[in-house]
Amino acid sequence: MGVVAMTIDRQIEAEIRRLFFCEHWKKGTSAEQLGLHHDVVDRVVGPHGPSPKNKGPRPSVLDAYHGFVLKTLGLYPTLASTCLYDMIVERGYTGSIRTLRRFVLLNRPVPTHEVYLRIETLAGEQSQIDWAHVGKLRVSGGVRPLYCFVLVLRYSRAIWAEFVLEQTTASLLRSLVRAAQYFGGVTHEWLFDYVARHIIEEPPERRPRAVRRRRGADPGDRARRPPARRSPPGPRHRDARRALRLGLPGWLIPLERRTG
Repeated sequence: MGVVAMTIDRQIEAEIRRLFFCEHWKKGTSAEQLGLHHDVVDRVVGPHGPSPKNKGPRPSVLDAYHGFVLKTLGLYPTLASTCLYDMIVERGYTGSIRTLRRFVLLNRPVPTHEVYLRIETLAGEQSQIDWAHVGKLRVSGGVRPLYCFVLVLRYSRAIWAEFVLEQTTASLLRSLVRAAQYFGGVTHEWLFDYVARHIIEEPPERRPRAVRRRRGADPGDRARRPPARRSPPGPRHRDARRALRLGLPGWLIPLERRTG
């Protein structure tokens, strides 16, 4: 079955054009008064004026500095547009900073982020252990460094923290025992940070019994250190450290600000 083209009389076409261009009738009004469909009126009237042409980008005063801006952004991806503006003005740029900002917004390199594996643990499966150097403590005969032992349950984010004066094996064992007594048990795995590597990496015969095996004779319990390449400290440890720093007592000697 063929398609029949719908045509109208030329006099009606002329009347549609006269009413639209001369009398300034709306298309809907012409279609209603002449008893036609609005698509017929649209087809007869056609597009207004010449069809738009695809124009290329207009020349800009910034064109001569595109290479310099791109090279600078490649070396310093986070450099502010104001600093770039000062640099190209010294090289003869006479345009506005708004033009430069539009160009920088479209061409600033996207920072690359290292991909990390998100690990979800079950309740009682893992606890994370670390120390924080919180200051110095005046004692009889001098000043001693003061550390904060922090144990965070990975699943519930429950925290056990206590101040210690040393980072030795004996101090670690005492802190682990007190944390286990507080929580009423131990997790399946202890994840130590880099501070405890000298303990975890010792030969099995020299490793403390509590680190070799815990929960009696259960061989499934284990202590380990993170791999050589790992993600930064997780939000649980960061939140715990931040909360502990905010609550430090005033009698501590604060750490000196690092200048290096």
